[in-house]
This record gives sequence, structure tokens and C-alpha cells, in this order.
Amino acid sequence: MSKNVVIVTPHPDDETLGCGGTILKHVEHGDKIFWLIITTMGSFFKEEAKLKRAKEIAKVAKQYNFNETFELGFEAAMLDQVPESNLIGAISSVFHKIQPNIIYVPYPSDIHSDHKFVFDATMACTKWFRYSSVEKVLAYETLSETDFTINPDANNFRPNVYVDIKDYLERKIEIMNIYESEISNFPFPRSEKAVSSLAYVRGAASGFEAAEAFMLLKERII
Repeated sequence: MSKNVVIVTPHPDDETLGCGGTILKHVEHGDKIFWLIITTMGSFFKEEAKLKRAKEIAKVAKQYNFNETFELGFEAAMLDQVPESNLIGAISSVFHKIQPNIIYVPYPSDIHSDHKFVFDATMACTKWFRYSSVEKVLAYETLSETDFTINPDANNFRPNVYVDIKDYLERKIEIMNIYESEISNFPFPRSEKAVSSLAYVRGAASGFEAAEAFMLLKERII
């Protein structure tokens, strides 16, 4: 049976780094995939950069064949100044529209504060008595965010769900390369080699050649 899947991303490229292969697998299995982008480039960016990013988003959405893309338009790196109720309300309105069954969210202890705020607001929109469609919530890891956490009190990312992406890894990297300003040569963490290496490490932990890893946060068996 087809599922409604929403990928919640603080910024464009989080979806590919954290879930790219898994998204492609969902699409192949006939699920409906929705992309929810929380932030946009701030006012200090030039219009040229904003137009370039908009084209990248459109191209990525087409490559994944998303059913619909939602852009909430909050300014990146400024979510600490947004009332939490506003963020929750915006995410909630999208959830009520698409009625998601499976939700992918960023890991809350990532070094980028936007990831924590997005996680907290999204989790507020998964209560069963208000969002009865939600069956499963998983947290994904993001290179240079999840692995760069230096808070000694933070819990480390401890995956308990692994998705075989052997057949999708090459395609994931091709899509990641659409974000020209976000990818560079190794040892830059958002490089082809780093993306592939993480996939192989997660594969070695799970018995696959290449994998993406997640933390299962909530599941309702219906």
C-alpha cells in the first residue's frame, strides 16, 4: 500500500545528504513523497545566489520526482528568533494537507541550531490525537552537522534502522552535485568521497554494501 512520506529539511541539501537513497527507494516502491523546506537564504545573500538556489531546488525536486514541494520561507540561521508557535503552525498546516504516514526529520543534536528548532517543531506535529495519519518518525544524519556536534552533554547519533541504498548511491551523489556551492573535494565533509564513505560504513554495520542510517523515534502499527 502506498504511503505518504514527508522529508522535513531545515535547508536544501539536507534531504539528499540524509535520505537521498531512501527517497529514491520510496519512489520506486510507489510511495508519494513530499519535500518540506523550512528555511530560505537570508537578506544578506545577493539575488543572484538566491536565484541559483531556487533553480537548484527545482532541479532536485524534479530528479526525485517529488509529488509536491513546500517552502516555508523562514530565514536560515534565524529560527531562534521565530516564535515556536509560528514554526509549529506552519509545519502543521502542511501536515494537515498531505496527511503524512512517514516523516523524516533532522537529528536534534546537530551542530546547526536550525536542525534542533526544526526537530522540536516537527515532533510537536506528530501527536496521534491531532495527526492520526502519522505511523512512523525517523531521524536522519547530516554530514558536517550530526558528526560535528561538540556538546559533551549531547547524545550521539545511534542508528537502529538501516536502508540498503546500494542501487541508489550513485544517483544520490549525482543529485548532491546539483548543489554546486555545497560540495567540494575531500576531505571536505560534503564531498563525493565522504558521502560514499559514510554509506559504506553504514553498510558495514548492517550487512549491506551501502546504506543510510536512521533513528526510529516513533512507530504506530496500524
